[in-house]
Amino acid sequence: MTISAAQVKELREKTGAGMMDCKRALEDADGDVEKAIELLRKKGIAAAEKRAGRAVKQGLIDAYIHPGNRLGVLIEINCETDFVAKNEEFGQFVRNMAMQVAASNPRVVKREQLAQEEIDKELEIYRGQAKEAGKPDQIIDKIAQGKLEKFYQEVCLMEQSFIRDPEKTVQDVLTDLRAKIGENIIVRRFQRFQIG
Repeated sequence: MTISAAQVKELREKTGAGMMDCKRALEDADGDVEKAIELLRKKGIAAAEKRAGRAVKQGLIDAYIHPGNRLGVLIEINCETDFVAKNEEFGQFVRNMAMQVAASNPRVVKREQLAQEEIDKELEIYRGQAKEAGKPDQIIDKIAQGKLEKFYQEVCLMEQSFIRDPEKTVQDVLTDLRAKIGENIIVRRFQRFQIG
């Protein structure tokens, strides 16, 4: 199948991918733009996963102050190069993450940062609640694990629903950005301040 320059241009505008990548994706998708977008995303996500171990020594620190000056967030997000750190899309991601922290009040970036004692304590509470509700012994652990997953979604930034698109988690948005930009990007840390 012959792919026209107009098709390649359209796909490039929609994805920001390179010209040859767009041409190959369109060829593989038999000219179907939507299918080509999906192929590029899959390829980008796979490539982003390979880069996950690379050093991230550049990035941005951003401050978000909520209107009324009673709530503020400082956040640090790192990338591999200063070129990406100056990229408008990266800057918008950093700003969105600061607003996410302000709105959703996570406690940690990812679940591995929670103390094991706290996780054990939560599980104990959930098991107690299930017993109190008269649930059968064989499903108490399953119920407790389910509640623990919900707990992670509340307190871990990466597992929260993204405020601008609740169909995606913050991790999904980060993975998409890594695939599109082509660099390893990590949310290093944040601090949320609130009066009162």
